[in-house]
Amino acid sequence: MSDNVAGEELRQFIERCERLDEERKAISDDIKEVKAEAKSRGFDVRIINMILRLRRMDENERMEQDALLDLYMSHLGMLPPGEDE
Repeated sequence: MSDNVAGEELRQFIERCERLDEERKAISDDIKEVKAEAKSRGFDVRIINMILRLRRMDENERMEQDALLDLYMSHLGMLPPGEDE
C-alpha cells in the first residue's frame, strides 16, 4: 500500500511540475510579445533587457558594478576628460 501512496504522491509532483512548466512557457511567450511590441514602437530591446537586469539588482550591487565599470573604463582611457578621477 505504501508503494501506491508513494506512486500517487510522485505522480502529483510530476503533474504540478508539468503545469508550472506550461505556465512558465506562457509567461515567457507573453514577455516576448511585450518586447516585440516595444521594439515595434522604436525601443531598443537590448537596452530594455539591461534595465530589467539592473532593476533586479539591489542598490549596493548596482553601485559596485558601476564603480568597477568606471574603474575599468578609466584604465582603458575610455572615459571623457574630467570623468576619470
